[in-house]
Amino acid sequence: MAGVLAFDVNETLLDLRALDPLFTDLFGDAGLRPQWFATMLQLSFVGGLTGQYVDFSTAQRAALRMVAARSGRDITTGSIETVLDAMRRLPAHPDVKPALTRLRDAGERPIALTNSVLDVARAQLSNAGLTDLFEDIFSADEVRALKPFAAPYLMVAERCGVDIDELWMVAAHDWDVSGAMGAGAQAAFVARGGGVPSPLGSQPAVVGADLTEVVDALLTDRQSSE
Repeated sequence: MAGVLAFDVNETLLDLRALDPLFTDLFGDAGLRPQWFATMLQLSFVGGLTGQYVDFSTAQRAALRMVAARSGRDITTGSIETVLDAMRRLPAHPDVKPALTRLRDAGERPIALTNSVLDVARAQLSNAGLTDLFEDIFSADEVRALKPFAAPYLMVAERCGVDIDELWMVAAHDWDVSGAMGAGAQAAFVARGGGVPSPLGSQPAVVGADLTEVVDALLTDRQSSE
């Protein structure tokens, strides 16, 4: 196993389902929360592809306005900021803290790599009680190129002092693991909610139903290589 394990944050570590009551209050439908997140990703990725960088917080605000327009509802600036503030206070999935603690106790180097802007990422991990389990926290916003572009993965490898092929990306998003492998890193996929990796291109070396299974496999790989 590599010397550095990079963990995605939103959905991989933190549970966005905590936002569902807000979406019920705002739109009358908690089912619009996944649609909002997907729209936010689309806005961010289109910005990158067209050379007009859009940070995650800006994309989240815009996506909320789009969801409101599609559902025929008005949304105030105050309501938008309520959702963004709630993003800072998401709980961790139950398997996250025990799994990260095992990695720390085993002497591994877990870091966080997220598309969220850095102050949001730091608040998220602090509020979820996870900060002390990471060596460092990085944001793709620092290089103004969001995952799955190669630049964030390369930034982390350089700052952590490892070659890109010594970096593992652990994520619950198929596009994230594909981006990491495209940049030359290794990848582990967390199949939350029945997710599956893309069948196109390179496949992640590790796939687990949750973070417990993924960490089991990573630590087993580490022990077998010693």
